[in-house]
Amino acid sequence: MRAVRQVGYGAASDVLRPTEVPRPAAGPGQVLLRVRAAGIDRGTWHLAAGRPYAVRAALGLRRPRNPAAGLDVAGTVAALGPGVTGFAVGDAVFGTARGAFAEYVVARADRIAPKPARLGFEEAAVLAVSGLTALQGLRDAGRVRSGQRVLITGASGGVGTYAVQLAKAFGAEVTGVCGPAKADLVRSLGADHVIDYTREDFTRVGVADGRRYDLVLDLAGSTPVARLRSVLEPRGTLVVAGGEDDGDWLGLGRQFRALVLSPFTRQRLTMLVSRQARAGLDDLAALVDAGSISPAVGAVFPLEQVPEALTVLTEGRTAGKIAVAVGTEE
Repeated sequence: MRAVRQVGYGAASDVLRPTEVPRPAAGPGQVLLRVRAAGIDRGTWHLAAGRPYAVRAALGLRRPRNPAAGLDVAGTVAALGPGVTGFAVGDAVFGTARGAFAEYVVARADRIAPKPARLGFEEAAVLAVSGLTALQGLRDAGRVRSGQRVLITGASGGVGTYAVQLAKAFGAEVTGVCGPAKADLVRSLGADHVIDYTREDFTRVGVADGRRYDLVLDLAGSTPVARLRSVLEPRGTLVVAGGEDDGDWLGLGRQFRALVLSPFTRQRLTMLVSRQARAGLDDLAALVDAGSISPAVGAVFPLEQVPEALTVLTEGRTAGKIAVAVGTEE
C-alpha cells in the first residue's frame, strides 16, 4: 500500500516520502481502517521538523523510531481486532491514528467514533485533532459561559476556526484576531468582531475604553503573557494553547510562565494539553449534527503531495484546515 514515511527531521520536502509499505493488521483493541482522507495540522509540522527539540528525546534523536506520519483520519472499518465491539466492517468513522497518511492504518478503538452523516470524509478527517483542542480549550480549560466576552488569537487557523464556532455555540461574544486575507472567513464563522493584527495591536484595541475579555484563548504563539493578561478582566481566564513560534528547545515558555504566575493573581492563567478520547469525539460529532460547528477546509491535496501540503500550512498560504484525499470506495 502507499503511505508517507518520515525518514528524519527537517523540511517536509526532505523528510516526508511517499513509499510502498506492507498493509498493517489490527491487534487486540484495534481497528484497521481503509483511509479515505487525512488531516494536516501544526502538530504534523512539529513532528516532521523535530521542533521543539525536546520531542526528539521521546521520538528518536536522529530520526523517529516510528516513521509513520499523520494523525487525523477518516475512513471505513476494514477489519476488527480481537475484543473490539461497537463497530462493524464498513462503518464510516473519524478520529486519530498514528500513520494516517496511508491507504490503510490501524487505530485504537477508543480513538475513533462514527463519522457525522452530514460531513464528507475530507471534512471529517480534519475534525478530531483541532476540534478537540478548541473544545477542550474553551469548555474544559477556559470554562466558557454564555454572555462572556471571548478573544481568540489565531482565529483563522485550524484550531481557531473551530474555536470561533464553538465560542458562539456556547453563547459568547467573540472577537477573532487574524490577518486581513482571512478576516472574511473568521466573520463567516460567526465572530462578532475581527481584529486585523497587521493594522491594530489587539492588546490595545478597546482597552483604553475599558473593554476587556472574560476569556482569552491564545492559539497564535507569539504574544507575551503579560500583554495577554492586559486585556483580561481582573478575574478573567487566559488559556495558552499555542507553542512559541521561536521555541526550538521546549516551545512552552509562555505556558510555564502562565502557570507560575497564576497563584499570585486574581486572574486564572492556565495552559492546554489536549487529550484524544472517544468522549470528546462524540461531543464533536453531536455539535456537528446540531449544526453548531462545521469544518473549514481551505485546501485538499492528494497523498503523494503531503510534503507540499505541509509547506503550504507552515507558510500560512491557506485558511482553515488542510485535508489529504487518500482513497475512494471500491
